[in-house]
Amino acid sequence: MKNLILLFFSALAWGCCETPKHEISLRPSEYVTTLVGTQSDYSLSTGNTYPAVALPWGMNFWTPQTGKMGDGWAYTYGSHTIRGLKQTHQPSPWINDYGQFSIMPVRGKDKVDENARQSWFSHQSETAKPYYYSVYLADHDVVAEMAPTDRAAVLRFTFPESDESGVVIDAFDRGSQVKVMPDSRTVVGYTTRNSGGVPDNFRNWFVIRFDKPIESSKLFDGEREIAGSSVEGGHALAAVYFTTRRGEQVTARVASSFISEEQALRNLETEVGDADFETVKARAQERWDEVLGRIEVSGGTEEQYRTFYSCLYRSTLFPRKFYEIDAKGNPVHYSPYNGEVLPGYMYTDTGFWDTFRCLFPLLNLVYPSVNAEIQAGLANTYRESGFLPEWASPGHRGCMVGNNSASVVADAILKGVTPAEDVATLYEAMLAGRDKVHPTVSSTGRLGHEYYNTLGYVPYNVGINENAARTLEYAYDDWCIAQVAKKLGKTDDVAMLEKASQNYKNLFDPETRLMRGRNEDGTFQSPFSPYKWGDAFTEGNSWHYTWSVFHDPEGLATLMGGKTEFGKMLDSVFVVPPIYDDSYYGFRIHEITEMQVANMGNYAHGNQPAQHMIYLYNYVGQPWKAQWWTREVMDRLYSSKPDGYCGDEDNGQTSAWYVFSAMGFYPVNPVEGKYQLGAPLFDKITLSTGPEKKFVITANKESDRHIYVQEVYLNEKKLDRTWITHEEIMNGGELKFVLSTRP
Repeated sequence: MKNLILLFFSALAWGCCETPKHEISLRPSEYVTTLVGTQSDYSLSTGNTYPAVALPWGMNFWTPQTGKMGDGWAYTYGSHTIRGLKQTHQPSPWINDYGQFSIMPVRGKDKVDENARQSWFSHQSETAKPYYYSVYLADHDVVAEMAPTDRAAVLRFTFPESDESGVVIDAFDRGSQVKVMPDSRTVVGYTTRNSGGVPDNFRNWFVIRFDKPIESSKLFDGEREIAGSSVEGGHALAAVYFTTRRGEQVTARVASSFISEEQALRNLETEVGDADFETVKARAQERWDEVLGRIEVSGGTEEQYRTFYSCLYRSTLFPRKFYEIDAKGNPVHYSPYNGEVLPGYMYTDTGFWDTFRCLFPLLNLVYPSVNAEIQAGLANTYRESGFLPEWASPGHRGCMVGNNSASVVADAILKGVTPAEDVATLYEAMLAGRDKVHPTVSSTGRLGHEYYNTLGYVPYNVGINENAARTLEYAYDDWCIAQVAKKLGKTDDVAMLEKASQNYKNLFDPETRLMRGRNEDGTFQSPFSPYKWGDAFTEGNSWHYTWSVFHDPEGLATLMGGKTEFGKMLDSVFVVPPIYDDSYYGFRIHEITEMQVANMGNYAHGNQPAQHMIYLYNYVGQPWKAQWWTREVMDRLYSSKPDGYCGDEDNGQTSAWYVFSAMGFYPVNPVEGKYQLGAPLFDKITLSTGPEKKFVITANKESDRHIYVQEVYLNEKKLDRTWITHEEIMNGGELKFVLSTRP
């Protein structure tokens, strides 16, 4: 078997032509295209993204809106018309949006509702960058542009000659208000439309200030026109009008707040003030260059640069700031958990089931000061709700499984990122989450904890779906908490938690050598198909979830009969055909389709449970297979095109996988403080690890075929292991890979 596999990997044709390398010639932000992943729909995801015009981790994002109001697919690449320029906080089409309203330049006083005002556009007249968006709206003969700040934006419209030029402000339905104040060239209002996870007093207040006098205006509640200067109702809209000459530009300065109208105005004055469009645009680009430039790459192709920096852009959007700066310059936030305005940090819009795997390890490695604020915000979440979040948008949301906040919190504490004053609170929060479940959001806390804490697993037959997935993730989470307990000297807790971390063994079926649901009486679920998606698992099958023993791959290998058998089982994932059983769902979910079309057997990179498994070859002495498959995934399943992902991008997780793998290492177990080595994609990567500190990764990548590692040197000393520590990277230095065309 080994000889056959060697023959396959070494003899596979690479093609007769090498793609030429290019020297970096642009600013990092210029390599980013925000359209990657937008060629998606409900049935097939190539990212399920939208072109976010924002600052890194900014509170407000802006996007062109092609979908109708409330459509989670706010922008799709295949659409032909734009309905508005939308302030958005949407982390995923499946979670949908909140704090949303749109602005649309129009020509014609009858172009108000979203159908009447929509305009044809072409990608040929569209520019989509993180710091800037521009599009020609053909039906109105208007060029619309956007440039962002954290909590504000500047929009610029170039109008035709018309006495019916205008701007429509749509505060959306489900309760909203708009007020026009011509004397100050200002429109204010609020929107309440949301998709859950908010208290009853939730509002997003906005203020829009124009640089041209408002000549006239119209107000609507839905389709009904309202007299006066203010409208409050189910669906408030306002249209303001100007007379323009051809080529005249009208600027709208916009900001919002979750706290108050007064705070929205403060955000506008603080972040924009009198700055013109070009100034705001330049500041935004400088900020993106600063953030993206923390990792410098060279010795790659133009396409590799574009893919890498587009992935790094996606890795630095979420979680977003949900705090604002008060009149005294202090952070303050509206709590999406109790509805109060409170001091301190808050971040939101991330699902830890996805992002604990490598997005948060990337933050700890490259942007620790940002994650320090995020961790302070998690401590506030616990204080305000009694739980750590698992999926927050903006408050607790019912989505996915696991208690993976433990991994996110433990990783930051052990790497010295968490503010010292929050460590005790966060440790208390992790322990508390083991023994309870949120009363209304069952994905927060631990559903089935009473079974897990007594039987050592969540049973298959007690009415708790996706029970095996929960058990496996709870066991890993317990290991994470145990490491913090060790650091804090909590001896009794360590013993209890380390014992619980071995609960994954309770689901291992020696007959199939796979994880399998187990009934309350100890028998395994029957019938059993390793190809069945869902049921005992979450958005995957047993072939995907069996490897979710991040903390003890060696123990899993022992259960399978040793390293050789473990390696054979890993091989099998890529060898077995992409067959599936979708009977749990009753239809083929998009993740199944994405696995099928990838042509990698039953390996499903388009969803998170299996994304680490390629690197498990390192644990069984077969690192060359990890090197092969990581390059295959990077080359085949990622690009800088609108269909550039192989499934949901998921708030930075799938992008962070590419960023790590391109650098040549990956955090299989984020909390362990080790990174498993692969092979770098570029000749040179320079990682800024602190003031005056650099960690430089080099490789003699003479051709695209040089993917196999022969030797690795750390600071000129040969490594005899397939991993490197977090501390070694943060200390700075050089990691040198010697590559070859053969294993």
